[in-house]
Amino acid sequence: MAPFIRGGAEDLAFNLTKNLNMAGVEAELFSIPFRWEPAEQILEQMLLCRGLKLTNVDQVIGLKFPAYLVPHDNKVMWLIHQYRQAYDLWEAGQSNIAQDARGAVLRRAIQKADDDCFQGCRSMYTVHSTTADRLKRFNGFTAEVLMPPLNDPEIFGVKESEGYIFAGGRVNAAKRQHLLVEAMRYVKSDVRLIVAGPPDSPSDSAQLEALVSEYNLGDKVRLDLRYLPRTEIASLVNHSLGVAYIPFDEDSVGYVTMEAAQASKPVITVNDAGGILDLVRERETGFVTDPDAKQLADAIDRLASSPSASRDMGLQGRESWLKRGINWETTIEKLLS
Repeated sequence: MAPFIRGGAEDLAFNLTKNLNMAGVEAELFSIPFRWEPAEQILEQMLLCRGLKLTNVDQVIGLKFPAYLVPHDNKVMWLIHQYRQAYDLWEAGQSNIAQDARGAVLRRAIQKADDDCFQGCRSMYTVHSTTADRLKRFNGFTAEVLMPPLNDPEIFGVKESEGYIFAGGRVNAAKRQHLLVEAMRYVKSDVRLIVAGPPDSPSDSAQLEALVSEYNLGDKVRLDLRYLPRTEIASLVNHSLGVAYIPFDEDSVGYVTMEAAQASKPVITVNDAGGILDLVRERETGFVTDPDAKQLADAIDRLASSPSASRDMGLQGRESWLKRGINWETTIEKLLS
């Protein structure tokens, strides 16, 4: 748990705990504060988690690094993601772990701790095939994909469009909301962009505000950078023309995409968005472009220029999502079996 940061992983953990209790299981959410800067202190936090003793607990469900390192004889892993800076992000040069001798030692220590932890798990699940593929590639473990259910699906539904593109979720560099703001410079149609969600840091919000000011986009872009209640998020999704979500290599389909599909809204995304591409298909359930401002602007204009086609893509997205039959009842049955 990163203090003062709340996103999809935190929502998943909270709703898992809630639904376990509703199913008659006494469940507690055990959140351990984690700070990844400076990278050298990660070892201390790993040792903290490995030294914890959980008494009077029948089963542990591990979700994220390093909390999932807590020892227990009956542990099931539902892996949201590992510390990717020691894996694929290190290879991509996007890690906070230095690519030198000391960094290599830290990276190996993280991988060794993961290997030991996964070896002792009774069952292994991941939230998406992207996560499962990464786990297999780097650690050699096979896991079954168990996609998380959408929370409060009943509040997302088909509503009349009010002519804007909605970009929700946490605001940070990896989610790339700045590209969407830049794209609005090139949008020709009379469509607005609403970016809404909590920024991870003051610099994340400052970047978006600076872009709006620099390109004089005040009449085309609305920034609502705070933690929004679920009812507000649902209203913004339900009344949108479509949803834009363009993270880099997401570990799952993502709540933003699931909410859009539940509300029959087409999704604009990019071809390096990772797990989102499992649900968003070009000209079927939305538009997929390069992570480029001008191409994103073209996708927004195409969405705005054909409302009937946009509605059809949204309906196809909803049908594709509902066919999966993902719900908390079957999810909990898997985790406890």
